[in-house]
Amino acid sequence: MAPPAQSQRSPSPSQPSGKGEVSDLKSQLRQLAGSRAPGVDDSKRDLFKKVISYMTVGIDVSSVFGEMVMCSSTSDIVLKKMCYLYVGNYAKVNPDLALLTINFLQRDCKDEDPMIRGLALRSLCSLRVANLVEYLVGPLGSGLKDSNSYVRTVAVIGVLKLYHISAATCIDADFPAMLKHLMLKDPDTQVIANCLAALQEIWTLEASNSEEASREREALISKPLIYFFLNRIKEFSEWAQSLLLELVAKYVPTDSNEIFDIMNLLEDRLQHANGAVVLATIKVFLQLTLSMTDVHQQVYERIKAPLLTLVSSGSPEQSYAVLSHLHLLVMRAPILFSSDYKHFYCQYNEPFYVKKLKLEMLTAVANESNTYEIVTELCEYAANVDIPIARESIRAVGKIALQQYDVNAIVDRLLQFLEMEKDYVTAETLVLVKDLLRKYPQWSQDCIAVVGNISSNNVQEPKAKAALIWMLGEYSQDMDDAPYILESLIENWEDEHSSEVRLHLLTAVMKCFFKRPPETQKALGDALAAGLADFHQDVHDRALFYYRLLQYNASVAERVVNPPKQAVSVFADTQNSEIKDRIFDEFNSLSVVYQKPSYMFTDKEHRGPFEFADELSNLSIGADAVDTVVPAQQVDANDKDLLLSTSEKEDGRALSSNGSAYSAPLYDAPASVPTSQIQSDLVNLTSGLPGHVPAASLAIDDLLGLGLSVTPAPAPSPPPLSLNPKAVLDPGTFQQKWRQLPISLTQEFSVSPQGIVALITPQALLRHMQGHSIHCIASGGQSPNFKFFFFGQKAEESSNFLVECIINTSSAKAQVKIKADDQSMSQTFSTLFQSALSKFGVQ
Repeated sequence: MAPPAQSQRSPSPSQPSGKGEVSDLKSQLRQLAGSRAPGVDDSKRDLFKKVISYMTVGIDVSSVFGEMVMCSSTSDIVLKKMCYLYVGNYAKVNPDLALLTINFLQRDCKDEDPMIRGLALRSLCSLRVANLVEYLVGPLGSGLKDSNSYVRTVAVIGVLKLYHISAATCIDADFPAMLKHLMLKDPDTQVIANCLAALQEIWTLEASNSEEASREREALISKPLIYFFLNRIKEFSEWAQSLLLELVAKYVPTDSNEIFDIMNLLEDRLQHANGAVVLATIKVFLQLTLSMTDVHQQVYERIKAPLLTLVSSGSPEQSYAVLSHLHLLVMRAPILFSSDYKHFYCQYNEPFYVKKLKLEMLTAVANESNTYEIVTELCEYAANVDIPIARESIRAVGKIALQQYDVNAIVDRLLQFLEMEKDYVTAETLVLVKDLLRKYPQWSQDCIAVVGNISSNNVQEPKAKAALIWMLGEYSQDMDDAPYILESLIENWEDEHSSEVRLHLLTAVMKCFFKRPPETQKALGDALAAGLADFHQDVHDRALFYYRLLQYNASVAERVVNPPKQAVSVFADTQNSEIKDRIFDEFNSLSVVYQKPSYMFTDKEHRGPFEFADELSNLSIGADAVDTVVPAQQVDANDKDLLLSTSEKEDGRALSSNGSAYSAPLYDAPASVPTSQIQSDLVNLTSGLPGHVPAASLAIDDLLGLGLSVTPAPAPSPPPLSLNPKAVLDPGTFQQKWRQLPISLTQEFSVSPQGIVALITPQALLRHMQGHSIHCIASGGQSPNFKFFFFGQKAEESSNFLVECIINTSSAKAQVKIKADDQSMSQTFSTLFQSALSKFGVQ
């Protein structure tokens, strides 16, 4: 039987069909290099296109560099452009090849065609090879004096490129003085704008080393120069106008008349079609009138219309940028925008980020006159099929309720949300109802009547469940089923993965116990027993604290856990006024879009938690001797390939077991106590609780075994896993395994206070872990976030365990991901790793 015929596949025009393809190109280019036959330029174009296409997809075609240069002797500007593109790409990575281009580029800088002169000069300055700067000075000097404005424009930017390659060469050639002369005398506005941009950058960088440079920088914002630019501003391009307006915003007028003169000159810029020009003009107006309160308020009224027009026109991205600036102004003066609230209603076809910002603005402008209309609109969004927007709208209704005095209608609307029988609506509403009750306790009867009908089984989100539990504890005297609901939740303690819910549950059952002791006695006993056996440090500590508080004095415990409540008048703001003022000073910049000052996302020390990548694609690790401590590869904070987000949301953590992997200290109490013993002690306590418990009846000395003479709990037996103390793992193998193996466990451990202190020198952790046969192969980060990669190897076989450990010194927590060749031993290795980490700094 004949074999099936293979499909004939034609080679892609952008991919070489074999190794000889580049060689063929080279020979064809060489044949055309000196030819002047008719149609040769067309042939060159086809070959140049192939070379550029290969280069674009990452194929190395540097071998045809000489032939490309030889073929550049042509008057065809398209060929020139492609040749300059090729030269600029390979000159950066191969400075030796760049020497071959100097002659033909210098020759093209003297071409009769100004377009070729400009392109050649731009390519020459783009080589960025330090040992070739001497060849730039002559062409740049000629370019600055060229009769064509395009060449002068390119030459000005070329001077700036030269400065970044060799600042001394640029200054010695007196190029800044030539730029200053051009800025004042050149008839072309684009040349003037480029000169201004280049001089600003050069003098700013030179100001720290030279007083003259500092004076020159200040001279750029002098009155004569500012008025020179303002009088010609209409002649400039949109980019240049934005540049000039940024300069004007730094100018300090001498009196109010000068302020009004500048504002009158720029009045028509507010009607400009370009959003960047409008925002730059608004910044000038705002900065000039900061010291004039009445005029500043009038400026807000004047700039409303241009901003609202920009929001409704253009792309969603432009609308978001303008809305961000409008949001900043709304937060500073909400009363001035309260009548324009309808402009902030969401359109059905707007993206989520625009809608979210509009909801924040609706919340800010809400007052007594427009609250009803705004809340009605927001309630419509709550039924939206877009779940994130529905959530945000419910939160917005809650924020409005917390900042208004008359909340009758708003509370009714919120309670109606609870009847919609949508999980996400119920969850968001419960959180808001809790905050409302904290501020308006007089609404407790109405709210509790509705909340009491909600089944705890239908509430799954941790924050919502915690809010429901808080209300069950706080208003247990008004909810008949409160003790029994809490008891059912305690029975499912092991199934509750959120530590926040477990903490609220402990507090709620304590509150309920003091209000309805007989019905809550069993639930409290079960909760304390479960809390003391909990792996999570905070849950364990709170349960132990409540026990000891009850043991000491129940009346004191009641005053601590269930004191008289005072209404919360003001909720904490997420941003302080200083940060808001700093953002306002940086109006018309990314600071407004990010809603944080520039230093928070530009300065290394203010970037906050690192954002790490999950892979080790660029990790370079050196293998060292295994008899000594393996020096971890130190990683710079900017190496994003080694950094992983340490600020993941708790909801997204895939925690094992009961949601955590903390090893709680035993203190002087046994690790677990029979529930029957707790119940018997609580019976004694309950019998003396006729409402308020007298101190004399608080005999619960034996509760949970505390107060008994008990022997310390025996140390846990070591896990049935021994590791190779001299394990070796090749760095390449580590990277390959890390990419290929699935995550076996994701856990969170606690680090002892002594360990946090010892982590001041990260090498101490590496030595400690190696003492437990767990070796570090790389480390990185800086306080408060440190990241380590460990590996362990079975003693009896070459089966590896890979660990990614991120330690936050602020929270004293370690987030751990484990990957293993033998998945069945992952939990055992995790126990061993946790045991070793818990002893760091202690022994």
